[in-house]
Amino acid sequence: MKNLYMVSLGCPKNLVDTEIMLSTLEQVGYTLVDTPEDAQVLLVNTCGFIQPAVEEAIDTILAMAACKQEHPEQKLVVTGCMVQRYGKELLAELPEVDLFIGLDDFPRLNEILESHTGAAKLIAQPGPAVFLMNSSHVRRLATPFFRSYLKITEGCDNRCSYCMIPSIRGRLRSRKIHDLIQEAQSLQAMGVRELCLIAQDLTAYGDDLQSRPTLVDLLQHLLVQTEIPWIRLLYAYPSGITDELLQLMADQPRIVPYLDIPFQHVSSPVLKRMNRHYDQQVLENLVVRIRRFIPESAIRTTLMVGFPGETGADVEVMILALQRWQLDHVGVFQYQDEEGSAALLLPDKVEDVKKVHRYEQVMAVQAEISRQRLQRFVGRIEPVLVEGISEESDLLLEGRTRHQAPEIDGCTYLTSGVVNPGDIVSVRITEAHTYDLVGEVMDMEER
Repeated sequence: MKNLYMVSLGCPKNLVDTEIMLSTLEQVGYTLVDTPEDAQVLLVNTCGFIQPAVEEAIDTILAMAACKQEHPEQKLVVTGCMVQRYGKELLAELPEVDLFIGLDDFPRLNEILESHTGAAKLIAQPGPAVFLMNSSHVRRLATPFFRSYLKITEGCDNRCSYCMIPSIRGRLRSRKIHDLIQEAQSLQAMGVRELCLIAQDLTAYGDDLQSRPTLVDLLQHLLVQTEIPWIRLLYAYPSGITDELLQLMADQPRIVPYLDIPFQHVSSPVLKRMNRHYDQQVLENLVVRIRRFIPESAIRTTLMVGFPGETGADVEVMILALQRWQLDHVGVFQYQDEEGSAALLLPDKVEDVKKVHRYEQVMAVQAEISRQRLQRFVGRIEPVLVEGISEESDLLLEGRTRHQAPEIDGCTYLTSGVVNPGDIVSVRITEAHTYDLVGEVMDMEER
């Protein structure tokens, strides 16, 4: 018997890689266990995008190393973006780890494990990754059976000045439509009811392919060739959202009215220093266009405060825009220098105390906006995808409306009704809080 304990850190794109590794190891006899003490192999799939993610990964590795010290027969394996970025340094600084495996080699993890003996080893190709998964890479879902991610590209060509993704994950590499459809059909057969399309930039899909398919083309094929009821779009680049895409979303209720669009900032001078390929006016026009085509669409974005050269006036521009736009979900982050990034060399760094103050300012403004935005749902009947028993209380169920994405947004608590995980049911919304909703599942005769 071979037992595996696994920790997957970072974004959903990383989770898909984790699922490939899980399947690869299960095919050669490994069983996933809930506690590290019961495992022969300890596996940590890391994020290396920003310094806090690296610190979280190091802490996790050291916790696994402590377990290995009590069980010397265990193998500790570390994979993912942090290995691709810092492989040689990690090999020298973390002798407790038996294997470091980069982004081009993780699909053959089973072979590497079988052949490994003796000293710690780094297996990673130099430079940015070039691997691109396809539908032949079987996945063992780490999400609940009724929802999953579909990774449509790897890498990115945008070259934002603060971002290390191109140097880690490589240039844009799009999968073919027929291959994505094949995987989506397999996920549907497994019971998936919500399919979240993910990429570093969804709207760049197909730019590198000779036939130049677009995200709209892919969505049209998914609509025709699958029956998955909810299709969600995550991580769209602002200037890449076309009227054609918005019209398709307006016409097709299976594409949920939700867009995750990382703005990163609002002030045009800051956006220019970030090397984002748009300005404030593009964002103003985008919000207007989305609301014109899909009035009920939820808009999620991420914003960064404290970027080099940012002033108090730039933050005021951001706050006024949030008050004007009334976005549904906003994540705010404090800029940190990243070794190797272009932004590292920029002058006029913002003091940490100012970053914290600006973060708190923006978060407070958005919390009130989010609270007010959710009030519009009270009294409505909304379809909700049931997740299961709530983490808050085993007396409550929880699920998500079409306007709430898994893992990153609030949820909808269900106070009554007999339902199962994976059901999509009609819910009458009775309360709205800052980030969450409360509702009652309607009886069949009420629906």
